[in-house]
Amino acid sequence: MPPIRLAILEADTPVPNTNAKYNGYFGVFSHLLARAVSPAPLDSVFTLSGHDVVNSPSPSSYPNLDEIDAILITGSKHNSFEDDPWILSLVEFTRKALTHPRVRVIGICFGHQIVARAMGCLVARSNAGWEVSVTETTLTEKGKEIFGGRESLKIQQMHRDQVYGTPAGATRLASTEKCPNHGFFVPGRVITVQGHPEFTAEIMQEILDLRRGAVIPEEVYQSGIDRNGDDHDGVFMTKAFVRFLQDDTPKTTGTELES
Repeated sequence: MPPIRLAILEADTPVPNTNAKYNGYFGVFSHLLARAVSPAPLDSVFTLSGHDVVNSPSPSSYPNLDEIDAILITGSKHNSFEDDPWILSLVEFTRKALTHPRVRVIGICFGHQIVARAMGCLVARSNAGWEVSVTETTLTEKGKEIFGGRESLKIQQMHRDQVYGTPAGATRLASTEKCPNHGFFVPGRVITVQGHPEFTAEIMQEILDLRRGAVIPEEVYQSGIDRNGDDHDGVFMTKAFVRFLQDDTPKTTGTELES
């Protein structure tokens, strides 16, 4: 099998120390994918490209869908429900990817919300407040199937927005008490998760410290610090993403997105 041509759509710049270490979310996800496919070399499984869709949101910033196999939309500090020009452009491009006869789509946190928005779901601020740090998510029957029979997964979180409902044709994968939709799946087309499998304990620590008080309430910060660590299922989850991309299940037509 030739390497999967995966375009990483970078919807934000990481916090300073993380950015210096990894050189953008392209580097963060390259590090995650390398661990997921180990001991195979990363370049034997993926041909990766990075695309800054925030600071250079012109059509030329996006990959040619006929020249890639999949896109991955990263997390972001921005609100996926806003109508900033670059967000609207990203939603429109995601629609094109979803209806492309071959390209598959992965959405992570903000990316999960963008995919849901592109598929017609409401995304908005949650009345339940923040979910941060390592949090246990309960898997649905489809989630158990996708993630190897596990009943639940522990995943790093950093969000206070959520997807309301499930897109037409999709099956929900996981939930928490605060957030009923923690991801969804369409065979051969899309998989999304609300959490951050790419975050290490070091990354989470930096985000929590920077957002303490001004953005995240003190009690949420302290709870997040207490639960932070690298004992989570981020790499395990990403192995399922790799299987999804390698699976030869035909892509569904996506006619509900064509109107």
